[in-house]
Amino acid sequence: MPRIGDPNLLVGFETSDDAGIYRLTDEIALVTTADFITPPVDDPYRFGQIAAANAISDVYAMGGRPVTCLNLVAFPSRRLPHEVLEQIVAGALSKITEAGAVLAGGHSIEDDEPKFGLAVTGVVHPERFWTNRGAQPGGVLVLTKPIGSGVLFNANLKGWVNPAHLEACLEIVSALNRPAAEILAQGQVHAATDITGFGFAGHALEVARGSQVRLEIDVDAVPVMDGALAMYRKGMSTGVNASNRKLVAAHTVFSRALPSWHEQIFYDPQTSGGLLVSVPEERAAALIEALHAGDVPAAAVIGRVRPLDANGPYLLFR
Repeated sequence: MPRIGDPNLLVGFETSDDAGIYRLTDEIALVTTADFITPPVDDPYRFGQIAAANAISDVYAMGGRPVTCLNLVAFPSRRLPHEVLEQIVAGALSKITEAGAVLAGGHSIEDDEPKFGLAVTGVVHPERFWTNRGAQPGGVLVLTKPIGSGVLFNANLKGWVNPAHLEACLEIVSALNRPAAEILAQGQVHAATDITGFGFAGHALEVARGSQVRLEIDVDAVPVMDGALAMYRKGMSTGVNASNRKLVAAHTVFSRALPSWHEQIFYDPQTSGGLLVSVPEERAAALIEALHAGDVPAAAVIGRVRPLDANGPYLLFR
């Protein structure tokens, strides 16, 4: 819904979408977003890659193409050597370049804890962008990356995570959503978002409420990172699982009994998570095949879009 008084603001903050969209001409609209994170790992180069992929993802979630990026830096320069910051920026630049965008500058402040991210500007056609509020009954849901990074990063602090599982997680969260977005654009995307800090359930709820539909999720079809469920079963969690669960509890029903540790995976906060999109059922099989062939191996159909019952939940896990 455009903002009153400025019809060129095509997407604002009304439905907590992933980025704003502002129309410049009949052919070009700007996609604007910003995001930054604390280090999920000690490797500064990897930190920069993950933070950049995470921020750029918001442009892909709107169906756009990233163009320019600005560094957002908080850094304890009196405590850490300047070479650490250089490696963070180098990692980010590698992903910015991979995305086909450019680094145009940025801003830094002194802080006790490193934080890094990007302000990203992209472009999209003003009549062909995606939002999180267009899901239609009869459509199916596609998720392009597995979930579980939050608990793996937390468990790694205690040395609980299998090194192979951690490395696989890092590869996933460092990967751009560019190939997924470009392939999905060949289909007919009804609604889209990316899965980040509010977890799978939180971002799915935004789609369901914005679209006024019910999303039925096939629990067994949702891809999960290796080792993530084992960490929840062992008793690990994250600092925001409880708040993420509280956010969706009034609108969520599990129609099958799951152990509480298994339910937690749907509240797990993601960093640089995958795209969750609603597409027509008849296009789903071809899109999944194309995604698998296009370096998006975990992409899966994970649910369906149904009409919203008068007294029914927005999210039904079955």
